[in-house]
Amino acid sequence: MGARRTLLTALGGAAGTAVAWELQRRRDGARVARDPEHELLHRPLHGRAQEVVSQDGTTLHVEEFGPGDGPTLVLAHGWTCQIRFWTRQIQALSPDIRVVAYDQRGHGRSGRAADDEYGIERFGHDLAAVLEATVPEGRRAVVAGHSLGGMSIVSYAGLHMGEVRDRLAAAALVNTGMGDLIQKALILPVRTPLAKVEQLVGSAALSAPLPLPAGPTPLAHRVVKYVALSPDATPAQVAFSEELVVDCRPDVRGAVGGALTRLDLHAAVARLDVPTLVICGERDKLTPPEHAERLHAELPRPLGLLRLPGGHMGPLEHADRVSAALRRLVGDSR
Repeated sequence: MGARRTLLTALGGAAGTAVAWELQRRRDGARVARDPEHELLHRPLHGRAQEVVSQDGTTLHVEEFGPGDGPTLVLAHGWTCQIRFWTRQIQALSPDIRVVAYDQRGHGRSGRAADDEYGIERFGHDLAAVLEATVPEGRRAVVAGHSLGGMSIVSYAGLHMGEVRDRLAAAALVNTGMGDLIQKALILPVRTPLAKVEQLVGSAALSAPLPLPAGPTPLAHRVVKYVALSPDATPAQVAFSEELVVDCRPDVRGAVGGALTRLDLHAAVARLDVPTLVICGERDKLTPPEHAERLHAELPRPLGLLRLPGGHMGPLEHADRVSAALRRLVGDSR
């Protein structure tokens, strides 16, 4: 009888937990639906699509928005994201700026890496291929990269130093870092004496190709908000970020994450010899402000350090301010 009672109690507890989680999922969904930004973030983007082949044969999905003869802004998204991460910037800027955005290798509608290689050098070569295919001869573009996208820009500068001034008019590096990502992350609320253990656990977590639930869950919603956004992020911003992470292929997420644990691009920063704006989030746990401060100090032609009060997803949490900064950068580069 004792074992049977224990089993029934356990089953009852599990059922109660499942019901509670389902109710929480519905409450989360209702808050998202009431958020005015939900509709803005899910308006269809009608870009002119093309496929670009990178140096190693990887096919990259590229979309162009706005006037074909306008000044060009190229947008590179971050890890686990895709073109639509830039939805608010595309909406704000494409009426009079030619906006080119692309899915990083393995992300969105781009193909998997031709040789399963996701090292940061490949992302630099990918940007070179996109610039060659989309920026007319004799013209220059402004490039903006968020997180992995910012790393891609610096990687490009390090690998294609002779092209930088001919291809780029200016750059914006947003919520990014050039190395020591695990060591400086602020995911844990306090630093512990077990720093080596933290680094090993962090590296394993970034590189693990774990599948995620197909739809929104209360746990994922809260983990994404804690890790990638600030406490002030709206329900729609959190849900949108969760969608992007869930949509990323688990093997790609793990492969790129593993590459990021070995990142060291500081030597390449000096080769980004164009006016460059750095943007950071004061409450960014993934690339805390000290990354931006060091990056700004190492750049040959820094334009300034814009500090936003949010987390890692600056172009989402502070869309208007990021869009305005990019518009000024494009305008000043003409």
